[in-house]
Amino acid sequence: MSAAWLDRLPTIPRQAPVLIAGPTASGKSALALAIAERDGGVIVNADALQVYDGWHILTARPPAEDLARARHELYGHVPHTEAYSVGHWLRDLAPILRGAARPIIVGGTGLYFEALTRGLAEIPETPAQVRAEADARRIAGGVAGMLAELDAATRARIDPLNPMRVQRAWEVLRATGRGLAEWQADTPPPLLPLQDTFPIVMRVERDWLNARIDRRFDMMMEMGALAEAEAMRPGWDPARLSSRAIGAAELIAHLNGEMTLPEAVAAAKLASRQYAKRQRTWFRSKMAQWHPLALPAATGPA
Repeated sequence: MSAAWLDRLPTIPRQAPVLIAGPTASGKSALALAIAERDGGVIVNADALQVYDGWHILTARPPAEDLARARHELYGHVPHTEAYSVGHWLRDLAPILRGAARPIIVGGTGLYFEALTRGLAEIPETPAQVRAEADARRIAGGVAGMLAELDAATRARIDPLNPMRVQRAWEVLRATGRGLAEWQADTPPPLLPLQDTFPIVMRVERDWLNARIDRRFDMMMEMGALAEAEAMRPGWDPARLSSRAIGAAELIAHLNGEMTLPEAVAAAKLASRQYAKRQRTWFRSKMAQWHPLALPAATGPA
């Protein structure tokens, strides 16, 4: 990450927690590391897939050399066989926020940042049988049906093109009898109000980002992503949250003889670009008050 990117931001208060949100492959982790090395602080993961062990390369968790340059927390600390929610993340984050080191919270999961800065409704855990029913319907292409069954207030609030958000809302309604919107109306105060932070959002140009996404996946393949998939294949379960790592399903499909390697790579790149598009849409709609870092820049990396 070029120091020039830091120079294009307003002065960051030395003690204020820093939030960095951005789509996949936008350079946000490198920006966090640059801030930590210049100003000090602990880098904290806010990516729902990087919390898991197992998928290291495909989830772009920081490499060993970055971990040696600054303290990192909440990366790869959850077994990939377990479920992990935004509520779990907030509970894991709370003691870090109480620590002496200034947190630099970085990731691409918009829901994590929204829960952190706006509060999270205390919704009961989804029973296993309800989750299994929802997973089966989603895998069978039933997201539209689940969306139609939601209450009007929730349906108007969530992204209908995000199948996991639709599924989550359906699970809440099915398990509790109350719509997600009603639960959210009872949200307690946030753990870290936005006004107490220095929030940064990466505003990226689409073609520039798509080229970076494609190059990064090629690098992942060179780093051993296929071998990582082979190691994960014996216990592969597409219903697990950790299995949503971009490229995981495609590489497993290749290893199972269901597609060629070039087909798997092309499909994984497409899935990553589509995911980045959904992230950009979220950030535009939810993060208007954040400090934008517009990319690319003439002084930034290629």
